[in-house]
Amino acid sequence: MAHVIATCSAGRWQQRLDRIPPWAWLALQAGALWAHWRWAAARLADGSDDPLGLAALAVLAGAIAFAARDLRGNPRPAWLAWALLLSVASTAAVFSAPPLVGALLAALALACGMRAFMPSGRATLPLAGLALLALPVVSSLQFYAGYPLRVATAQLSTWALQAGGIDAARSGSAMQVDGRLIVVDAPCSGVQMAWMAYFCACTVAVLTGIDDRRFVRRLAGIGLVVLAGNVVRNSVLVMCEARGLATAAVHQGVGLAVLAAVCAAVVVIVHGGRHAQR
Repeated sequence: MAHVIATCSAGRWQQRLDRIPPWAWLALQAGALWAHWRWAAARLADGSDDPLGLAALAVLAGAIAFAARDLRGNPRPAWLAWALLLSVASTAAVFSAPPLVGALLAALALACGMRAFMPSGRATLPLAGLALLALPVVSSLQFYAGYPLRVATAQLSTWALQAGGIDAARSGSAMQVDGRLIVVDAPCSGVQMAWMAYFCACTVAVLTGIDDRRFVRRLAGIGLVVLAGNVVRNSVLVMCEARGLATAAVHQGVGLAVLAAVCAAVVVIVHGGRHAQR
């Protein structure tokens, strides 16, 4: 008798839980991680990072709102477990790790929560990518990876100019071109271009419904496009600098033109390749 009563009680609780819409569970999880979102907002408000993440946040919010009506009523237990584990880890990171580490864990926890409720066949890795890109990561990437990227860009640009018959040599993150010393500064590291390229990739993947497997296969190609685009931009600007033609307008024009070309190439890789395989 007691077993029957317990079973009925559990069934009633299950029915009550099933009445709660999936978006409410996701909102509850996001609210539980509020400390990380507050840190991210403060970092943007005080100017410590570029506000690029707001664009990723807007696309992510739109994608979740659009998918809300198709979310599963019965979430996948394994992904819920990962969401819980990462949520706990992000909370513990508040007391033992840099704030960005905790925020990254929180973004991954929210992505796992979304994956638990997403219908079968719906891509979730692009949403996870947008969640990570929505965080204030540009300045941190510039700090930790900016110099190595500048050195790599300077070396590849040196080889490109040498192949064109131009006297060029690299010294650290600077280049000696036709007797002039030209420094490859932080904006030429390619960090912001990489952010824009992967933002375009995730956005196109969300809009076109590309599956996770194909999306992962194309990430390497996107990295190569970013590297090539950054080398082209740097090589052109270095040549302009060596010839005394590097005005502010030239810098902006070349940068925008190469960025547009890189983003267009990313769209072709993510969207065009999808149709080519059908």
